[in-house]
Amino acid sequence: MQFLERAWYQKAAWLILLWPVAKLFQLLSSIRKYFQTSGSQTHRPSVPVVVIGNITVGGTGKTPLIIKLGNMLREAGLNPGVISRGYLGKAPHYPFCVDSDSDVDEVGDEALLIARKLNCPVVIDPDRKRALAKICSDFKCDVVLSDDGLQHYPLPRDIEIAVVDGERLFGNEMCLPAGPLREPVSRLKSVQHVVVNGPIERETSHPALQHASEMTVEPTFLINILSGEKKPFRGAPFNMGTTIHGITGIGNPDRFFGLLAKLPYKLQQHDFPDHHPFTEQDFEGLAKDERQPIVMTEKDAVKCQSFARPNFWYLEIKAVLPEEFQQQLLEEIRQLCEQYKN
Repeated sequence: MQFLERAWYQKAAWLILLWPVAKLFQLLSSIRKYFQTSGSQTHRPSVPVVVIGNITVGGTGKTPLIIKLGNMLREAGLNPGVISRGYLGKAPHYPFCVDSDSDVDEVGDEALLIARKLNCPVVIDPDRKRALAKICSDFKCDVVLSDDGLQHYPLPRDIEIAVVDGERLFGNEMCLPAGPLREPVSRLKSVQHVVVNGPIERETSHPALQHASEMTVEPTFLINILSGEKKPFRGAPFNMGTTIHGITGIGNPDRFFGLLAKLPYKLQQHDFPDHHPFTEQDFEGLAKDERQPIVMTEKDAVKCQSFARPNFWYLEIKAVLPEEFQQQLLEEIRQLCEQYKN
């Protein structure tokens, strides 16, 4: 898969051989969408639903955006809930309620991280419509955020937010398997908001991003997994002469490694596939000197707590959004909440 992803974003010429298969995939997706949306709006939930997703495979920055929006809603006096597929989790039953003490093997890394960061109701189910019914019946939520689900068309939604990786954009702009797109770029015309993870050069950016909002991801602290010790992400948080072992199992590792490269240390990169189920064996032979830190993303850290060593750290980040976008989205959600009450 990593080989294919590199080909997509390097726009390898041989991928044109897969173009007929991509067109078939696009046709089948359109047919699936038609049948899934037929009657999907007949049973409306009791609260508005905001779907945060993307049109490409791989990571784009949905999780930090969901955490940012969840905190924004809580600060505004609303009670958000989150539904998710619980990707790669194997829960004992579905729908399943996630809390901060849930087993990552049961609920998946993203759902567990969201539950810990937001301290709000989180329900997982591959059938997101069923997860929505569960969270509405069991919890007093004012609004539900859906982690992904842009293509899960049976799920009712009031607002769609598409997240785009500002570095990789849409690759060669072909649909699977010839390219990284789940749906054509034209799908962005039908969503209410497009958020680009990274800087937008308006004059040279893709036409589909002319009215997009820019999100930046800022590193805040390096946090020790075992002790909880915090070191600010500035200056030289570790001793000079340190070698940092950067470990990641995310969709776009270059963004994470780029942050670590800003520190004044030698960096050794260890890249694993997206959502890699880390085990203790993955770290054998790495940084035997405990003065040499192993640094990972917070999403990866939730999978490593049970076998973490004293030199295991994770990088805490926060998403930053334009104030204008936040106020506009908050007003849209408040209006929807009033409509649902009436």
